[in-house]
Amino acid sequence: MKAIIQRVTRASVTVGDEQISSIGRGLCVLLGISVEDTQRDADYMVRKILNLRLFEDESGRAWSKSVMERELEVLCVSQFTLQCILKANKPDFHAAMPAELAQPFYDSILESMRSTYKPELIKDGKFGAYMQVHVQNDGPVTIELRSPTGPTDPKQLSKQEKQQQRKEKTRSKGPSESGRDKGSLRSRQDTNASSGAEGDVSSEREP
Repeated sequence: MKAIIQRVTRASVTVGDEQISSIGRGLCVLLGISVEDTQRDADYMVRKILNLRLFEDESGRAWSKSVMERELEVLCVSQFTLQCILKANKPDFHAAMPAELAQPFYDSILESMRSTYKPELIKDGKFGAYMQVHVQNDGPVTIELRSPTGPTDPKQLSKQEKQQQRKEKTRSKGPSESGRDKGSLRSRQDTNASSGAEGDVSSEREP
């Protein structure tokens, strides 16, 4: 599954002359579902979209708050063209989930977002329609997100299994004496080193 997430000051969806939905400040999410996507991919996307820290906090510190923490809006639009594979210069969309399967899957993602957050703040386009999506990007800030789907090709799977086995064998042998010595030296150096730049959040646990 792929998503293009834009931080916006406002966004709206129009079909013909009718405005289907609109939001103020928040996120506009274009979501592309592939034929291989499962509920695990959907859960990952919902969790990340709602918890990405793309907004400032009350003191103005950037990249500190999520759309949920700021109680802002989300406009989600189904976008099968994100699953495009180019064949020469022609786009091919066979990697996208067929519409008859994608629509209930997409609807379940929306329901999951609404049950996790505030349902009145989750807006939608019109599945399968020819839409005009109007976005005023704030920043601009645009994030590309992919769900961590594993390979389905048997050769790739076999390669991954062999790599995992090698890692397990390495761990079972334990660190060498030189490795322990280096680790001890590094530990002593760390006690005298600065803890890092002020405001560093790299060690915080991500959702």
